[in-house]
Amino acid sequence: MNIIFMGTPDYAQKILQRLLDTPDINVTAVYTQPDKPVGRKKVMTPPPVKLLAESYKLPVYQPTRLRDEETVKELRQIVCDYIVVAAYGQILPKEILEYAPCINLHASILPQYRGASPIQQTLLNGDKQTGVTAMLMDEGLDTGDILKIKTIDVGDDEMVESLFERLTDVAADLTVDVLENFTALEPKKQDESLATHCKKITKADGEVSFDDAQTLYNKYRAFTPWPGIYLSSGLKLKKITLEDTTTEHSEAGKIIEVDKESVVVSCKRGSIRVFRVQPNSKKEMDIAAYINGKRIGLEDTLS
Repeated sequence: MNIIFMGTPDYAQKILQRLLDTPDINVTAVYTQPDKPVGRKKVMTPPPVKLLAESYKLPVYQPTRLRDEETVKELRQIVCDYIVVAAYGQILPKEILEYAPCINLHASILPQYRGASPIQQTLLNGDKQTGVTAMLMDEGLDTGDILKIKTIDVGDDEMVESLFERLTDVAADLTVDVLENFTALEPKKQDESLATHCKKITKADGEVSFDDAQTLYNKYRAFTPWPGIYLSSGLKLKKITLEDTTTEHSEAGKIIEVDKESVVVSCKRGSIRVFRVQPNSKKEMDIAAYINGKRIGLEDTLS
């Protein structure tokens, strides 16, 4: 079968690799986002999907606007049986949706967590289960009919990078499964009454307070390494664990235990154990070095 693939980041790159490794699947063209300036020197950097596609000498298209008339006309001249879309970053116009079945791989159990950050939202909410949904795309945002869902359990201490890797493997397997069995699948409408949405993550989302230990820890799991979590003072909490989730404390942010490698900090509900921090404009350091430098200790406030 002939496939047009659309995707941009690492998640999509690994799905593309699985398609390329699968007999009887022929990727005829790859669409990805334009190269972007990266870093302080603003070096123009190609997306991971482009690098992989070029290594296989595949035709690569990087339109700024997929819905432009010439772009649509060009795509519709490419032979394909299906269009596979994974974290592409652009909305597909009706003219493309009507050209061939467009299959999207979304990293949540739809209709839960439609939108840009489903993996982070899973961790923020402390969910015990998540998955990948293969769906037929329509003109809405993650609203198309469901083809198949594969679920996995989420560890209590699982970090976003680990969950991302596992869901990528699930998505790659599910893509091939759906393509090979497409004619036998019965698309099912999503239950709109159960729909939830998640937004694009920004740096500001990383600010935390010592209100609820479980909430703080879930943000740490979801936002490490980016955007990281930090206090209003700018102090970044680089390595923490969840110490307690239920104990009520009259003072939040107080250091209530100190040992050689860590400190325990109270929250209004529960507490966390802090191992490493990074002050503003300084290198990451262990917590002992930080509190010694600040001349703070037991019963003082971590800030």
